[in-house]
Amino acid sequence: MTLLSRLASYARLFKPASRAHWSIGIYTGASPTELTPHPDLPGGLALSTASLRGIRASGVADPFMVQHAGRWYMFFEIENLQSGRGEIGLAQSDDCVSWTFDRVVLAEPFHLSYPQVFEWDGAFYMLPESAAANSLRLYKATSFPHEWKFECELLPGKFADATMFQHAGRWWIFANEGFRQQDLMTIYHADRPEGPWHPHGANPVLQGNRARSRPGGRVVMHDGQLVRFAQDYQHSYGRLVRAFRIVELDAHRFAEEELQRPDGEPILGASGSGWNADGMHHIDAHPLGDGSWIACVDGRITERYLPAWDALRRRFGARDK
Repeated sequence: MTLLSRLASYARLFKPASRAHWSIGIYTGASPTELTPHPDLPGGLALSTASLRGIRASGVADPFMVQHAGRWYMFFEIENLQSGRGEIGLAQSDDCVSWTFDRVVLAEPFHLSYPQVFEWDGAFYMLPESAAANSLRLYKATSFPHEWKFECELLPGKFADATMFQHAGRWWIFANEGFRQQDLMTIYHADRPEGPWHPHGANPVLQGNRARSRPGGRVVMHDGQLVRFAQDYQHSYGRLVRAFRIVELDAHRFAEEELQRPDGEPILGASGSGWNADGMHHIDAHPLGDGSWIACVDGRITERYLPAWDALRRRFGARDK
């Protein structure tokens, strides 16, 4: 190797790179599409890697909440640095504002994320992203909220951020199928959460559209209409969240129209400072008894670093602050 090639190799080794750190916040507002940071939380921040007692993680993301017996439970992805995989964590709250991390409640030999939890027929179910297992898998709580067991495979294949909901007497799944390599949004429907699941007659209902083909949170009902959230990753992953009103949905037809804030902007995006300075990509919104809404969201801030120094730091046990 010549001197010039060695210098070029060293330059590549120490070239600055970037890493996104994800955190979770709480937003409130008059509707699921008009939300701002909760006034009792600085910038809306509720959970970060600093909240995880004894777990080294690079981020927490994809939060889903449920309320049960007067208490709030939040399930979310932990990007575990020790296992190198996503695992599902749990935090609890009495007021949906102050959250305490509880524990990891689900870990597999493959990556998990996007843990949509819902209640049906007296039981709790979880539909996490399990594309690394080449399977869409449903879990059921054997002792809510801590113990979960694999219930069944819903569909074979790679589905990103599959989102399940009930509408017009049927169950529906919206998913990004094939990930960003294909940018397809597909729909499936069934009589029950366990299936069998049937493909929509117009699949793929979206193709090659990075502004809306990947789900970004639970589908909700507002003013008598379904509202769907989608990640916009046209220019970079985790950039912003868009909302769409579903105007037609049956086994053969699907149509929607975008909802925007009064200023014409998408409903969630980079704040420019703090924990969500560089982007947001998820929302789970819930109506409250007074007509207002509360939501858990996630956001990222990007750290610049030297890869070689970072590798040495990790090799000798230094921890991220």
